[in-house]
Amino acid sequence: MNPHLFRRLFGFYVFLLVFTVSPAAQQKHVPAETTRLIERLKLGPNSTVADVGAGEGEMTAELSRQLDPDARIYSTDVNEKTLAELHDLVVRQKLGNVIVQAGAFEATNLPEACCDAIFVRRVYHHFGNPEVMNASILRTLKPGGRFAVMDFPPKKPVAGRVPPEQRASGDTHGVTAQTVVQELETAGFRIVEVIRDWPGGLFMVLAERP
Repeated sequence: MNPHLFRRLFGFYVFLLVFTVSPAAQQKHVPAETTRLIERLKLGPNSTVADVGAGEGEMTAELSRQLDPDARIYSTDVNEKTLAELHDLVVRQKLGNVIVQAGAFEATNLPEACCDAIFVRRVYHHFGNPEVMNASILRTLKPGGRFAVMDFPPKKPVAGRVPPEQRASGDTHGVTAQTVVQELETAGFRIVEVIRDWPGGLFMVLAERP
């Protein structure tokens, strides 16, 4: 075989291999991360938890597998296509304890005081109006209910609080743990702990409704 052609074919094979394997490799930490999340949120057999901004639903699905069938898991998103994919995931994997719910940009769209816990993963920095959204999350939690924010800080250090509209892209893409703490305290949450080494290069701010 022509050496040049061989190199091209080999390179194409490697390209396919990387893009086939990488997504699965990136999800290897999800089961362990979910177990750790369950512990932090103090979820039990009959708990109700909401995955707000569930995206592809990998955390929703793993929660469904690890929690008791009597648990209730709300899986929410604001994107219609994503919601359809979440519905398909629930049917395909027979996740009987999952309820897919359309969310909103400034509200959970869930009943008041219905959840023992809520979490957002790589989502908080997309909140366009954190003050209003945090108030909605607080109302959705039962007294003593826990809220976990798992997110990433901007690549470059930032001084002070970055406005919400500047957190979705550029050098200020992300949000600092300090900003999350400040905004949650302002909303009326009590901070439980801040974990700097959460899986996936994230931090966690864990708070609860008094």
